[in-house]
Amino acid sequence: MTEISIVVPVFNSSMVLPELNSRVIECLAGIDYELILVNDCSHDNSWEVMRNLAADNNRITAINLRKNSGQDNAILAGLRHASGNYVVIMDDDLQHAPADIITLHEKCKEGFDVVYAGFAGKKQALYKQAGSRANGTMASVLLSKPGGIYLSPFKIIRKGVAAEIALFAGPYPYIDGIILTITNNIGQIAVAHHERFAGKSNYSLNKSASVMFRLFTGFSILPLRIATILGLAISLAGFGLAVYYLCEYFFTNHIVEGWITLVVLIIFFGGLTIMLLGLLGEYLGRIYLTLNRKPQYSISSIIQHRSASKEESK
Repeated sequence: MTEISIVVPVFNSSMVLPELNSRVIECLAGIDYELILVNDCSHDNSWEVMRNLAADNNRITAINLRKNSGQDNAILAGLRHASGNYVVIMDDDLQHAPADIITLHEKCKEGFDVVYAGFAGKKQALYKQAGSRANGTMASVLLSKPGGIYLSPFKIIRKGVAAEIALFAGPYPYIDGIILTITNNIGQIAVAHHERFAGKSNYSLNKSASVMFRLFTGFSILPLRIATILGLAISLAGFGLAVYYLCEYFFTNHIVEGWITLVVLIIFFGGLTIMLLGLLGEYLGRIYLTLNRKPQYSISSIIQHRSASKEESK
């Protein structure tokens, strides 16, 4: 049986893939592994490179998506083709070293369901580091993330947990969010974070915000409860203010000037109402797309590992 499956979502990384493949071959010598590359509709010739690599290495499964579906959907596509006892998820830029797969594997064999790679220092933009911290804080509040665990994109997952993750049917998956709803048996081990091998990062500020919003609305109803409590608190504050003004009107000589107060309150409550309606609309929209079975991704072709001479088109 395959011991380790390595799932790598690929986007515009044609210059990196040959080196990634070489390092995986070198570092996992003597281990039965498979490398699953998922091309998320790259704009460069990543798919051609993947096809060539699969032709030379029968441990590679190359999957080509018809359109860009996002990193988490690409990972799901890879997980559904993984057969290993342990499944590694890593980025395609070699900031995650294949040599550390063995370290993660040994740690996970101690009995953990999932082991995340922890980085002492990260070679990435400050906004990405800030986004990671914000994401971790939200996960702690919304999903009871174990303290001290960094939700790294570099991780290893036990086969049974990976199979449960692959069952997720919603159109907006977030892999770490799914993991935290399945298990709390999570470990972490320190590894080095490296400079990108070639090219530039494809992860924008907009994508970082999208990840946080998926966590915020996709795996918890706590935001709706917060909205309810906020609405109740504002209503009570408004009632108390009305009582105060009435008492001031009847028992003092002070006449309340209401124009400025009225405009401010209208603007405040109008904006708050629109925001809360938007939050409700986001939940309803996600429910609508889920019920209508919006596809997570569409696969155009697959080159299966261990039979690389055969390409399956869909």
